[in-house]
Amino acid sequence: MSKHGKRFRSAKEQIPSGVQFKPDEAVQMVKDLASAKFDESVDLSACLGVDPRKAEQVVRGTVVLPHGTGKSVRVLVIAQGEKETEAQEAGADYVGVEYVEKIQNGWLDFDVCVATPDLMSKVGPLGKVLGPRGLMPTPKGGTVTFDISRAVSEIKAGKIEYRVDKTGNIHAPIGRVSFAPEHLSENLVAVLESILKAKPATAKGKYMKNVTVSSTMGPGVAVDLNVFTGA
Repeated sequence: MSKHGKRFRSAKEQIPSGVQFKPDEAVQMVKDLASAKFDESVDLSACLGVDPRKAEQVVRGTVVLPHGTGKSVRVLVIAQGEKETEAQEAGADYVGVEYVEKIQNGWLDFDVCVATPDLMSKVGPLGKVLGPRGLMPTPKGGTVTFDISRAVSEIKAGKIEYRVDKTGNIHAPIGRVSFAPEHLSENLVAVLESILKAKPATAKGKYMKNVTVSSTMGPGVAVDLNVFTGA
């Protein structure tokens, strides 16, 4: 296992052991401890009390961050006819059915893929390529839809999709270190509230065990979940 560098260890030493912080305090600490020479991403990590091996306890959802992610998202829309025009007018970066073949040939220069339901028969075979990379369009993710304009607009505005992994954790971006602290805090709260609403009916015991926020190169800062009803 690789050892953390001096800068990381120094930052971690400034975080009081066993202390949890309110959302606004947590993101402010993340900002204060960030020391990289680039604009680091700020991410949330949540440990849930669910069993992802059971289909009914797979937690997933989408949320539009109030202040976006700070990242330019390249959107591919697989559509035809008037839906192509709708996608282009909405700001999609790549549009057309011909991209199915391009993906089959190894092209993957996009971040989110949206497709109309009538073309999923063509997109379906791409699952082996797109699925492992988290790029496969899904109805639950809002990326299989005829409302192309809305889908593209929301993604460009900062819509993210999250899903619990096999260890029961969720990881999601909430912005950049350069964001104003109140914007990071509002994004954080939006994601946490969405995860709470997505609680499976069959989940027993404590649902949200712990949450931390961190910058790309920094240590995690624990978030106090008592401010969220039902946490």
